[in-house]
Amino acid sequence: MVKEYLDKYPRNPARSLWVMKPVWKVLKMFGKAIIHRPVTILYPYEKMWMPENYRGRPGLRFDKCVACGMCVKMCPTACIKLVETEDASGQKVNRPQVNIGRCAMCGYCAEYCPVDAMTVTPEFELAEYTREDLIYGPKRLVYEGITEKMEIHLEQTLMSDIANGNPERRVSPFKLDRPVLEASKCISCKKCEKVCPVNAVKMVEHGVNEKGRPILYPEFNNDTCICCENCVEDCPKDALHINEVL
Repeated sequence: MVKEYLDKYPRNPARSLWVMKPVWKVLKMFGKAIIHRPVTILYPYEKMWMPENYRGRPGLRFDKCVACGMCVKMCPTACIKLVETEDASGQKVNRPQVNIGRCAMCGYCAEYCPVDAMTVTPEFELAEYTREDLIYGPKRLVYEGITEKMEIHLEQTLMSDIANGNPERRVSPFKLDRPVLEASKCISCKKCEKVCPVNAVKMVEHGVNEKGRPILYPEFNNDTCICCENCVEDCPKDALHINEVL
């Protein structure tokens, strides 16, 4: 039985040298590293170049933020919340705070920010000794030297475009959807006007009711509306909904 096996599979000396192949590759790389520069760098004394659009920690343009809360809604790890802080004039404003310890560095906050106040930054060395130090407040989120390349513009294709045979990628989706009013449900509470972060909602009188009181319906300024949906979410009677304008 053994003789038949050996006759069928004769010994091949070349097969027994398979272990020399990885050894040869290691020696070859060793020789290259001696002659040429090593492939590694002396980190942390030397650091690799990072592109401006590298998705490191989030950055914030403090004065550009309108506190719409879009970054809070779109964060997949729920590490962002709006906190109260002071601006340059000493007034109380709401700005985002990020828990870097839970941040996935996905860049969604920068993608969905309608005014490009949230950006990505090339900072990734964020180690701290305590978890409290990983909480970046609005002032700490500010990154000096933010460029246009650090902005992430959301691109999407609308269903109406596909139906019309025009699968175009649109870069400003916030200008395509608008709040729409269902007048029969509106109670003229003015809450939509109060919660709008860019003052794009104005209550306009549309006659009077049976008691002689003015009937107020919201009208939207499409040039300044950023479609943050705060008016839709805070409407007590669900009289507003988002509709695609195309």
